[in-house]
Amino acid sequence: MTAPRPQLVREHWADLSGEWRFDYEPDRWSRTIVVPFPPESAASGIGDTEVHDVLWYERDIPWDTILAAGYHPSLRPRLVVRFGAVDYRCTVWLNGVRLGDHEGGHTPFGFDASSLKPDQDQTLTVRAEDRAADVGQPRGKQDWQRDAHVIWYDRTSGIWQPVWLEATAAVAVESLHWTADLPAATVRAEIGLNRPPEPGTSCEIELRHDDWPIGAIRVPVTGQRTVATITLPGQQNGQAYEDLLWSPERPTLIDATVRVGGDEVTSYLGLRSAAVADGHFLLNDRPYYLRSVLSQGFWPSSHLAAPSAQAIEEEVRLILSLGFNTARVHQKVEDPRFLYWADRLGLLVWGEAPAAYEFSPTAVARTTREWLEVLERDRSHPSIVTWVPHNESWGIQHVAHDPRQAAFVRGLYELTHAIDGTRPVIANDGWEHVGSDILSVHDYDDDPATLRERYGPGARERLSDGIGPAGRRMRVRDPISPSAPLMLTEFGGIKFAPDGAGSWGYSAAGSAEQFAAQLTALYAALRASPELAGTCYTQLTDTMQEANGLVTADRTPKLDVALIRSIVSGTAPA
Repeated sequence: MTAPRPQLVREHWADLSGEWRFDYEPDRWSRTIVVPFPPESAASGIGDTEVHDVLWYERDIPWDTILAAGYHPSLRPRLVVRFGAVDYRCTVWLNGVRLGDHEGGHTPFGFDASSLKPDQDQTLTVRAEDRAADVGQPRGKQDWQRDAHVIWYDRTSGIWQPVWLEATAAVAVESLHWTADLPAATVRAEIGLNRPPEPGTSCEIELRHDDWPIGAIRVPVTGQRTVATITLPGQQNGQAYEDLLWSPERPTLIDATVRVGGDEVTSYLGLRSAAVADGHFLLNDRPYYLRSVLSQGFWPSSHLAAPSAQAIEEEVRLILSLGFNTARVHQKVEDPRFLYWADRLGLLVWGEAPAAYEFSPTAVARTTREWLEVLERDRSHPSIVTWVPHNESWGIQHVAHDPRQAAFVRGLYELTHAIDGTRPVIANDGWEHVGSDILSVHDYDDDPATLRERYGPGARERLSDGIGPAGRRMRVRDPISPSAPLMLTEFGGIKFAPDGAGSWGYSAAGSAEQFAAQLTALYAALRASPELAGTCYTQLTDTMQEANGLVTADRTPKLDVALIRSIVSGTAPA
């Protein structure tokens, strides 16, 4: 089983998925829910899409489960209960004692649960609050109305990612980040501890590739944060350095072990760089054309929660099989296990924030806080090559005219660079850019001739300062950087519903032959552009009322996989 936090894994941990007591009122427990599926979904066993602002969960934890999590009163006396994500805010109790609170529906958190009743079953209780009418909370594509409409979907409330227990030493690794410096052939590790260690404590880091040691270091630890730089011997020159680089064509990963005092964790990293220059997107300092697909990460039976760990792996494999090298995860912070498989199988990912739907001081504070938690969780994944804090001016609807909204967009763009200076950032994907590293455009014109002309010679210069194809300004206040590549980050959206499901798309095809012909013509027109550095097709799957996927909602391809792959990649069918 893939660990729920794949880049910080301990030998022992205990999964708390499965049946929990559930209700909309405290202490009633009239129902049973299957965690981690949201109560709106069929997979949860509840399947209630009515609006419920407050959800209550409870389960007993047998003492054997605590021991399975690695608990030992002297070696590993610290027990932590961890949540992958609970939408939107929650409070957690153990045996009636309040452990803590968290706000932010897409990011992980954990609480010290060491106040145990020895040799007894424990009771874990969770109160989740997700108010549909609160449009100031980052919600992405979750509908605020009772019924899903247009491009918004049924809600995902409460617990929707894994819950687990893990026991640690008294002083333990709480966070771990990796940064590669390719020219210097070094790896920088940032280790955060739960508390300051005893004097004389050291941190040991070992790096291995294919079971061969390639680097190690031991440094003293004097506080809660330690930084160590490891030079990879023999990698500064020659082809051996190239062999270790991570890319979709060769997703090489380096295994890592970190020991601090009595605590040991395993991790992994990839050596790669992502940047822009001279109108190109650069991967490992070489131009790289992005063939991307918009991924909503929504399943009919389980909504934003994946139906199983296997389904997550299969999703990454599906995207790659269709000829894409990139996924633009849309309005969702994807499960870390998705990023693990993207890292392992070689899929580039754009990390995007779920949007709020109003502009207010509250929405600004919530969005910023949660986005910082996203960067904290995900910035060590080699698969993530671009950050997208805003999309299509959602929640900043008047950014072109309101200086406060423009300041927020620019501020979040700069803040992202301050936290992670290793990736390009798109300040507001699609239009109304306020300082972006990529000139991204959303264009659903279905006429291939129009697209061929629009993205022909001089396209970047025309779009940098003009009105975009959606009738919106392409930039606000700040000029687009001369080095920014031009990318069409949403196009297509052709509705084809062979099973009769769905009701919506940007254009429509009446047969498989027509669908294939329209796809082929659109891709041929865009591939002819001398200026585009990448494209993103809308979308991977049919999603609720939307029937514009390349595959149906149950992941059945609408055309032969080899045909889709040949259209997307521009190669002859296998």
